[in-house]
Amino acid sequence: MEYNQDLPKGLGREPVLCWGHKNVRKQAGVTTYTLSPNRQRPMAQAYHRAIFNTFRRSKAQFLYVAPPFIVAYLLMSWANQR
Repeated sequence: MEYNQDLPKGLGREPVLCWGHKNVRKQAGVTTYTLSPNRQRPMAQAYHRAIFNTFRRSKAQFLYVAPPFIVAYLLMSWANQR
């Protein structure tokens, strides 16, 4: 985009140069920061996932834990009756 006399004047001193104009000076000292979505909301759905993950893991271990407890309960009830 070239300089055009029809561009609006900035504060009466010089024309306002459009973005991409070849005479626009580079900005110095401008720092921008961005955050990833994980940093913005680190606990997003954490409780929801924790509940269902705990259920899934407990269900996977049920057949390893339940039979010994059932056997122990039956042995204790048999021993108490005797």
